[in-house]
Amino acid sequence: MLRVRDVQVCHGRVPAVHDVSFELEAGKIVAIVGANGSGKSTLLRAIAGLNPIARGEILLGGEPVHRLPAHRRVGLGLALVPEGRHLFPRLTVERNLELGAYTRRDRREVAASLERVYGIFPVLADRRAQAAGTLSGGEQQMVAIARGLMSSPRLLMLDEPSWGIAPMLVNKIFETIAAIHRAGVSILLVEQNVPRALSLADRAYVLQTGRVVLQGTGAELLGSELVKRAYLAL
Repeated sequence: MLRVRDVQVCHGRVPAVHDVSFELEAGKIVAIVGANGSGKSTLLRAIAGLNPIARGEILLGGEPVHRLPAHRRVGLGLALVPEGRHLFPRLTVERNLELGAYTRRDRREVAASLERVYGIFPVLADRRAQAAGTLSGGEQQMVAIARGLMSSPRLLMLDEPSWGIAPMLVNKIFETIAAIHRAGVSILLVEQNVPRALSLADRAYVLQTGRVVLQGTGAELLGSELVKRAYLAL
């Protein structure tokens, strides 16, 4: 489904991502893990079309998309839930969700998607008329994920979904990610909670200073001595 080939991304003239390559097969979860500043979010934003790439290729369904603007990539089935959520705090929950479907023209399908995401996140149905900025951090993250689903993506990219969330709600977020995957959506997950990310992932990649330094199945990386020492405090 997604192929990233030798991608380099720069901040100004300074490379932040160095010749990264990986693949994500349809129906799978791929995790990209690493410390702060390792280039994870920069890579995700490049795939989404928000950061230009200096060289390399990004292919979705075998077609190159790296020269397409971000909204065209959304229309092809790619959705990004950004780090920090980036909601419109004064707008209602429902209006925030509707904005996630801005590339879709069939209003009946949009209404059906809205009911589906309310089925995944029942608390949002109860809060649909409430300003998004008045929700808790965990509820705001639910809105962000639900908004990403409103574009009916084939591939959902999640950037640090457990960021800023109370520990008691982290389990709920990861359970929801697993449920979305079971519903048939492929997932690319960037996450600092390395144990949880690797436990979900079919395949995973470790990024350090913008380079892939280790790859394998989620289970293989959970058993890796490098991962244990660097990220699991074992």
